[in-house]
Amino acid sequence: MAATLKDATAIVGIGQTPFARQLPQSEKELACRAILAALADAGIDPSEIDAFSSYTMEETDEVEVAKAIGAGDVTFFSKIGYGGGGSCATVGHLAAAVATGQATVGVAWRSRKRGSGPRPWKNTAVQLPTPGQWTRPFGLLRPADEIGMLARRYMHEYGATRDHLFNVAMACRNRANENPAAMMYERPLTREMYMTSRMISDPLCLFDNCLETDGALACVIVSAERARDCRQKPVYVHSVAQGLPAQHHGMVNYWNDDPLSGPAWTAARHLWKQADFGPQDVDVAQIYDAFTPLIPLSLEGYGFCGRGEGAAFTEGGALEMGGRLPINTGGGGLSEAYVHGFNLINEGVKQLRGVSTAQVPDAATCLVTAGEGVPTSAILLRA
Repeated sequence: MAATLKDATAIVGIGQTPFARQLPQSEKELACRAILAALADAGIDPSEIDAFSSYTMEETDEVEVAKAIGAGDVTFFSKIGYGGGGSCATVGHLAAAVATGQATVGVAWRSRKRGSGPRPWKNTAVQLPTPGQWTRPFGLLRPADEIGMLARRYMHEYGATRDHLFNVAMACRNRANENPAAMMYERPLTREMYMTSRMISDPLCLFDNCLETDGALACVIVSAERARDCRQKPVYVHSVAQGLPAQHHGMVNYWNDDPLSGPAWTAARHLWKQADFGPQDVDVAQIYDAFTPLIPLSLEGYGFCGRGEGAAFTEGGALEMGGRLPINTGGGGLSEAYVHGFNLINEGVKQLRGVSTAQVPDAATCLVTAGEGVPTSAILLRA
């Protein structure tokens, strides 16, 4: 199966709506707009779609999307769980479906109105499933609270500091300042702003947290053979992986023997095993950044540095343009938009097409990751 999937499919179309704190359109309309934009980008008619993949948290299902955009008969559809951990898996499922003949034209998407919508953790009276029943009654109400605990342990064990987290926030903001579509476009960040901003959940301050965004994105996947005839330069799906480690227990992860070795490590082992290249050969990375500490943890998990070295890796402009590993070149979830990580997929495609607003020269390989701390996924893309 690994040999079948490697470079057997390609992303040939990407689309997105504007991003904002509040948009007037419904999630369904935003989803359809993004999907139709991706199809137009690829030069493929909606009637040719026969596969869909999205998130279990997506409010607009494939039945409604198919009717609204005029899709044909659909022969494959899947939904991926665990919020932002599912982003790359949507592409992976479609790649598998197309490569094995279950479908010919797949569309993955995510539409989200978290900017103008309710926060799910505000309902503190709801009966909670595991693992929430063991954490939320004791104050860990929000994802920021859970990742804050993980970050504090990482700081304690490996000497990471808020300056390291600032390096992550700054790299993402600098790229957003170059991206007119980003919510933080032309809104520079300074160290003083970062260090004096209000705490959200210690040690995470305002700028350690992703944006709350309305918007939608989509991409189109076809076979490598068909991709050669599409409108845009193909970006090949080289390797795909999902990761759910043994003993995993939600975002807090601290019932594990090793809370700081999360799902990224499990996904990475499978991802690199299938690939023709390794971390040292990645030209640019789009690493899931709902919170700044996820970047150093992911750098370690995906093999860019050793255990406990992720914070130090961020020093000296390593994550900036021209650094060791430019990341999140559209601004990421911290500074472009937070749509459960799907903007990282589209930005990876832009890099390998050579059309990013912060283009890495001659970029030919890109790692895209989904949420660390939850069951996750990742893809390797190549030009």
